[in-house]
Amino acid sequence: MTDTHDSSSKSRPSAEAPALQRVEPLPWQTPKPPEEDPEAPRRVQRILASPSYRPAVRDVEFLNRYETRSTRLQLDYLKPELELQREGVQNSIVVFGSTRIPEPVAARRKLRVLKEALAKRPHSEELRRRVQVAERIAAKAKYYDIAREFGRLVGDSGRGPLDCRLVVMTGGGPGIMEAASRGAFDRGAKSVGLNITLPYEQFPNPYITPELCFQFHYFAIRKLHFLLRAKALVVFPGGYGTLDELFETLTLIQTRKIRSVPVVLVGEEYWRRAVDFDFLVEEGTIDQEDRQSFRYVETAREIWDEIVWWYESRGEALINGDLCPMPSEDD
Repeated sequence: MTDTHDSSSKSRPSAEAPALQRVEPLPWQTPKPPEEDPEAPRRVQRILASPSYRPAVRDVEFLNRYETRSTRLQLDYLKPELELQREGVQNSIVVFGSTRIPEPVAARRKLRVLKEALAKRPHSEELRRRVQVAERIAAKAKYYDIAREFGRLVGDSGRGPLDCRLVVMTGGGPGIMEAASRGAFDRGAKSVGLNITLPYEQFPNPYITPELCFQFHYFAIRKLHFLLRAKALVVFPGGYGTLDELFETLTLIQTRKIRSVPVVLVGEEYWRRAVDFDFLVEEGTIDQEDRQSFRYVETAREIWDEIVWWYESRGEALINGDLCPMPSEDD
């Protein structure tokens, strides 16, 4: 009687996974040898060096073409989104303000240097103008301390610094943005920085969580990420960029394109002079309810209390959701 078990086992191929290296190389693993065609190696190298041979994902020139813009837009959105999810970031308080308002010691130092220069050139109108501007910046440097203190309050919220259900998010640059990131850093809490590529390189401030600092190519995608997780918008004195983000958010709230969130303007004296909202109401270009889309405050505690009150008055939770996952040993 034939032993079918033995015969089948002899003909069955090995169940082991194939090794990465083959015992016998496949024909395409080596180029055509010069003994078969002396010009072959040169021709092969020319093919390998051709831009057309680069894989699309490694071809920067291809990815930067006009026709691939839709792909770049998707990638500009997707990379930060996936990383924010991986780090467990659920909601944010977005802080905007001038990059030109440094910490007080730096503002005083710059003012002192300019005054010394003016003393040597007392007839320089340009130096006089710069001293006057530096004096006003030094007066506004108090907002750096306020933003830093507010960053600490956000960092202390929830269940401690590892609780990333609510984090500070800024544009990633210096000035007021640095101050807010620095306050969270003081408490060992995470903060997010959304930088943008510019003709002149924008360095991120040193207090952002490294894993949560992103560089965008498109302003539109960056703006989208500012608001996707926003539970509040806190706006300190600033210029074009600050006004841009403020008015875009107010417009989205006005038109109900986004769910309403508290908008807090820090420094009533500055904001009333920078933008006459009451005039807009009187002129009928906005409604009274649009004027009520924001509140003025002066201190870090007032900012926090205003945001907390806004949610409590609506019976909603400022901080909700599950705690962010702890990083595994493989991360």
